[in-house]
Amino acid sequence: MQKMLTIISNVLRGSARRNAASLVVASRSYADFTPEATFDIKKVDLHRLEEGPPLTATLTREEGLKYYRTMQTIRRMELKADQLYKQKIIRGFCHLYDGQEACAVGIEGGITLSDHLITAYRAHGYTLTRGGTIREIMAELTGRRGGIAKGKGGSMHMYTKNFYGGNGIVGAQVPLGAGVALACKYLGNDQLCVSLYGDGAANQGQIFETYNMSSLWKLPIIFICENNQYAMGTSVERSAASTEYYKRGDYIPGIRVDGMDVLCVREATKFAADHCRSGKGPILMELQTYRYHGHSMSDPGVSYRTREEIQEVRSKSDPISMLKDRMLSNNMASIEELKEIDIAVRKEIEDAAQFATTDPEPPLDDLCSHIFANDQPFEVRGATPWTKLTSTS
Repeated sequence: MQKMLTIISNVLRGSARRNAASLVVASRSYADFTPEATFDIKKVDLHRLEEGPPLTATLTREEGLKYYRTMQTIRRMELKADQLYKQKIIRGFCHLYDGQEACAVGIEGGITLSDHLITAYRAHGYTLTRGGTIREIMAELTGRRGGIAKGKGGSMHMYTKNFYGGNGIVGAQVPLGAGVALACKYLGNDQLCVSLYGDGAANQGQIFETYNMSSLWKLPIIFICENNQYAMGTSVERSAASTEYYKRGDYIPGIRVDGMDVLCVREATKFAADHCRSGKGPILMELQTYRYHGHSMSDPGVSYRTREEIQEVRSKSDPISMLKDRMLSNNMASIEELKEIDIAVRKEIEDAAQFATTDPEPPLDDLCSHIFANDQPFEVRGATPWTKLTSTS
């Protein structure tokens, strides 16, 4: 009986402490926090440019909280995907983005949602920043009807408005991005396309062909190489004769950026976007970043690098920790406030995972639907000549 009373007493004390912490957060008005701060950021390396992005970046409290929540959401979403994959709820290819969150969030901070973006197969983070919901992304990973591609795309094929995937063929998205940029120029809508690829894809011939066409036609395209140091399991030093990817465009201007700092990425993207919108043609960005997971879920990620290397990057360059430290040291947020965000994000992820494991799978009748965006229903032959399916938009 005494033991039971002790347990109850401890629970009540813990609840009181949590309530007190909540009251502390609630009692602090917005006036108590610094509304805006300016930070020094790392100088970028330049190629064929006289001047580059600024060496300082201004961050508002509202922006900081937004960036923190989005990066934390991507991180937790990918960790939950790892868990579901190991439980064999998610199947097939699955490439996780944790560690690279500053790239996606920083890029979105430098362009608008009316601009266009296309990437490779490590696409979950961009699907979120482009307007997809956590529920839609998680349900797509588990192949459910409520997924962002109706459960028919999986990890590598997610799409939203002005976001063209999620592409499984190495490097193939880059010329597609040039096509989107050509449409922007043709329509004269002052929009641009961001075309992303990795350091492994950077050696693809089709990328150099795209450089050539884009430069000839002065297309409004930002080529971004997310250099996470390893092409699958091969380090950049072993796979590339030149590891200065920002210079690979030769006649195209380039910048090399700290891809672990969301403010560096944002300012560099703004600079690149201004370059494109002014009619100067394409520009190339190399984001030096790092992935914590292996290349895909089939890669443990420690056969070609050490656990100590991964831990060193986590401890010294983690993009979420970097932003958090800046905000706390400049009184732009409180520890309690950021913890509240962490708790809310985890709950949202858990709710989405619950939906993704209970939502029904798409029926066979949906197999041929959504081939066209807006068309009359038509008949499609199935796996055998006597099997008929209907395609609806």
